[in-house]
Amino acid sequence: MAMNRSELVAAVAEKTGNSQVAVNGVLDAVFEVFVSQVSQGEKVSIPGWLAVERTDRAARTGRNPQTGDTIQIPAGHSVKLTAGSKLKAAVAKK
Repeated sequence: MAMNRSELVAAVAEKTGNSQVAVNGVLDAVFEVFVSQVSQGEKVSIPGWLAVERTDRAARTGRNPQTGDTIQIPAGHSVKLTAGSKLKAAVAKK
């Protein structure tokens, strides 16, 4: 089962004793920092928990699955998330 954003906000608010509005604002700010830094090519790392970085994809040749025609896929960027040691250890215990 997956936890959605509102459930995450409610759980963090309960654990910290802060309001859901405050927690939601902090979560928005964290994601804004992730977006601004990763889009500039910077790596965002929370030691032991996770790292987020932008990766480059080279241009390549592909095929249109409907027609079978060869197409050129342009170079682009993607995002890579890496789990840290604390997160990996927590998952391994379950």
